[in-house]
Amino acid sequence: MFFMESRRFIIVVFGALLNAISLNFFLIGANVYASGFSGAAQLASSIFTDFFGIGISTGVLLLLFNIPVFIIGWMKVGKGFTIYSIVSVICTTIFLSVLPIYKVSDDIILNAVFGGLVGGIGVGMTLKWGASTGGMDIVAMILSRKSDKPIGIYFLSLNAVIIAMAGILYKPENALYTLVALYVTTRIIDAIHTRHEKVTAMIITRKAEQLQKAIHNRLVRGITILPAKGAYSNEDKNMLYLVITRYELYDLEKIIKEVDPNAFTNIVQTAGIFGLFRKDD
Repeated sequence: MFFMESRRFIIVVFGALLNAISLNFFLIGANVYASGFSGAAQLASSIFTDFFGIGISTGVLLLLFNIPVFIIGWMKVGKGFTIYSIVSVICTTIFLSVLPIYKVSDDIILNAVFGGLVGGIGVGMTLKWGASTGGMDIVAMILSRKSDKPIGIYFLSLNAVIIAMAGILYKPENALYTLVALYVTTRIIDAIHTRHEKVTAMIITRKAEQLQKAIHNRLVRGITILPAKGAYSNEDKNMLYLVITRYELYDLEKIIKEVDPNAFTNIVQTAGIFGLFRKDD
């Protein structure tokens, strides 16, 4: 348990470092904007500097934007997820302050592509290990649970505002290059971490009762237990069938490893569901 939590912490910190590198080395210098709250903080920092002559760093604004979101996330999403999200944002703020703003290349296309690539790796790793980079991840989760609409709709809405503002306040080309960066980031996140909000887990285990109790102690999800028989071993087992959100994958994996490391688990995408699905924990 300690080893897994330590590794989770290290990966979240490393993901924050990659996000800071993406911004300071590629995107900020090229006036290309990141996605979510990072892009909003980046855009706000540019507006304060260019139009009001007030120098406020992207890292400080990112932290300020996230404070109310963390309070809501603590109450609505879950303490573990929110704590690691806070760690991610604080580390990103520190790295943004420590690392210099440096243009690796004068080619804006290269900056957009590699900024999106590095940022996507950072976000994808953080999500895969049961945390987030804060901001829009938490807001989208809360709104999606209330309305049962895909999380992507909310990401798209915020990013559309960032792109429009970049095009209006600066050159229209900035909006187009921002689109390139957002596309690359999204593709990388999809490659590292499932892009579907809901997934179905099918767990073949000899310890169905213990596993069911352990899952229900941490996740508020319905479980169907079906009898199963090994074709080769001819051994009687059980299959636990449940639908979860992508943010619960890390917790589910940890539970399975703790209770039955020999269990076989298949995770498949869920295009849609009908009937009762717990939206608000």
